[in-house]
Amino acid sequence: MVRIGHISLGDFPLLLAPMEDVSDPPFRAVCKEGGADLMYTEFISSEGLIRQAAKSRQKLDIFEYERPIGIQLFGSDIDHMRQSAEIATAAHPDLIDINFGCPVKNVACRGAGAALLQDIPKMVQMTAAVVKATHLPVTVKTRLGWDDHTKNILEVAERLQDVGIQALTIHGRTRAQMYKGVADWTLIGKVKENPRIRIPIFGNGDIDSPEKALEYKNRYGVDGIMIGRAAIGYPWIFNEIKTYLLTGKKPNPPDLAARLHVIKRHLVFSVQWKGERTGIFEMRRHYTNYLRGLPDVKPFRIRLVNAVSVQEIHHILAELESHVTETVMQSV
Repeated sequence: MVRIGHISLGDFPLLLAPMEDVSDPPFRAVCKEGGADLMYTEFISSEGLIRQAAKSRQKLDIFEYERPIGIQLFGSDIDHMRQSAEIATAAHPDLIDINFGCPVKNVACRGAGAALLQDIPKMVQMTAAVVKATHLPVTVKTRLGWDDHTKNILEVAERLQDVGIQALTIHGRTRAQMYKGVADWTLIGKVKENPRIRIPIFGNGDIDSPEKALEYKNRYGVDGIMIGRAAIGYPWIFNEIKTYLLTGKKPNPPDLAARLHVIKRHLVFSVQWKGERTGIFEMRRHYTNYLRGLPDVKPFRIRLVNAVSVQEIHHILAELESHVTETVMQSV
């Protein structure tokens, strides 16, 4: 049984990665229904929370059906991270996560995210400050190192555990790699094998199928897996992995009815959270992923992106269902 503090996550939990402009409450809702065991908010700027920026404050929104849920914070100033941890704790999540892995320029070049991999003493001080600022479990997500010459994750894991984190997620790339190339889980496995490590170690990077999840589970011995990009437009991946790990059989992919059902569920959550106008706008980035692989869907996707009402979207989806069904029947 994997535990983070008081949180019980089962024998091999599957985590939804915190992804900017993706892991909002509507997306988290369909991933929870799809089998995610632990989810995180989009990463939230400590500076934004302290300034009470509306966008940062809205990211604190969490709902009972999402639990267990963690709020992920990032920043470059130790005291501001401490203050933001106190603010986040007041939103009543189940844990606080620190982002030491984001590689994008406007985060890392400001001394936050993966930039802290260049200053391990500061990373440790910041983590200790956050741990002391909250009664909740604190976890960390990071990378192997800044570049190929500084893969210091073995040292980082020990030092962060020593100041009180209760779980660690490691993305199998350096900051220099960004999201390119193949994730290397070798060092993730070595962290897990370290006899000094007592906290759960979760692996992240390139898990996009049940087969790969089982292979990496067995090869590297991690306590669980965090899934990011593979869940975008495909929240079924969590339950598919669980079924495969349990039975050795890969479930059939979702049919058209299942896809349309999840699109409608996602739309409902989006409109409930942000209102009809903004909720419809926020859904536009997801249609391409949900409809990928279906025949001749480009005209329907364009119409969905331009739709301005829930009623119009449902009408387009009904037409799409008839179109795909007819196309499939003609091909048989």
